[in-house]
Amino acid sequence: MFRTNLRNFVLYVHSYLLIFGPIFYEEKMTDISKPKLWTGDYLKVWIGNFLMYFAFYLVTPLLPLYLRDVFAADKATIGVVLSGYTITALLIRLLSGYIVDRFPRKRVLILCYATFMAFFFGYYFTGSLLFFAVIRTLHGAPFGITTVSSNTVAIDVLHPDRRAEGIGYYGLSNNIAMAIGPSIGLVIYHSTANYPLIFTLSIVIAAIGLILDTTIRCRDRQPVYEKKKLSLDRFILLKGWSEGITIMGVSFAYGILVTYIAIYSQDVLGITSGTGGFFMLLAAGLITARLTGNKSLREGHVVRNASMGLVIALLGYLIFITVPTVFGYYLAAFVIGFGNGNTYPAMQTMFINLAPNNQRGTATSTILSSWDIGMGLGIILGGAISEHLGGYISAFVAALIINTLGTIFFFLYGRGRFMRDRIR
Repeated sequence: MFRTNLRNFVLYVHSYLLIFGPIFYEEKMTDISKPKLWTGDYLKVWIGNFLMYFAFYLVTPLLPLYLRDVFAADKATIGVVLSGYTITALLIRLLSGYIVDRFPRKRVLILCYATFMAFFFGYYFTGSLLFFAVIRTLHGAPFGITTVSSNTVAIDVLHPDRRAEGIGYYGLSNNIAMAIGPSIGLVIYHSTANYPLIFTLSIVIAAIGLILDTTIRCRDRQPVYEKKKLSLDRFILLKGWSEGITIMGVSFAYGILVTYIAIYSQDVLGITSGTGGFFMLLAAGLITARLTGNKSLREGHVVRNASMGLVIALLGYLIFITVPTVFGYYLAAFVIGFGNGNTYPAMQTMFINLAPNNQRGTATSTILSSWDIGMGLGIILGGAISEHLGGYISAFVAALIINTLGTIFFFLYGRGRFMRDRIR
């Protein structure tokens, strides 16, 4: 079993390197008069972010299994316990935009990244479900602010002429981590069932990313010293509220999908070792969308990309629900990934285009906070719906409904609002 899983994983990675490796050499194929995109500092923050998400995704799909196997937790309890991480990340992100704009961004990044890494040690000592819930919930705080500061540092080190394109490529760090992290975690789980080993790997991976981020040369900038009374807009980009609602719909569905897919695969479809393949195809869709959509983003077609991505993702969830076979399972993974891979970078660019330079951190924290709200609600309600309203398939139906409502709102109102409020 271990050799088979390992061989499949190596084949997946080899395929990705052949298909997607050339993105790191795109400078050779572009006009030499353009500002360089893949600078040393941008590459460092890209890899650092990849390793942080790698550590995160290594354990994420295993935690529902861990709670069920170790603590005999039911579906509703699993949802409540795991949602604490997202809720805490949300709460800190409401402040993190202001913190990142107010204090030196690199210092904030390093301090919070180190704290994020340190919390993995707490998983060794979770002797009770309550203590695990406390550790997992608190772990969300450094994750929330680290993602905001890392995103903002990436924007700072990008040349303005390559910013929209760079944001799209930066998102690949999350996507590739999502492809590799769960796959490796699941291979280890099915081969050894050794949860402490997986926690140790997360610590090592996060430590490497932290060391790399300490070498980034971030441009000096004057922190924001405002003597006027603080307004709500210093913590939340109010002009982005309609885009935030759309993102909540997307992340509500995504939170249900990535949290409960491992248990659903085992209990409903009888797939015990193919969840890694699901995450691979989900990430392949995300990566493909970002690679094919970056040219469109560079040309300013952010609304078109977002609109197309939302519709494609809905199609993916529809396939997942209406074609409950192995074929539908894997096809839906790629289609959902492709849809979300077009939607998120376009929406992030929209948030950035709504904010002045001194509110980039606030804009970043707002979209991430919107994502966290949807994710948290999806995880909590997904567990409750699964427990009381017909199992996990009912939770995925709810995911489709909420995502559809967010998409309708975007088409009826959000698109027009952005065109009126964007900074030209």
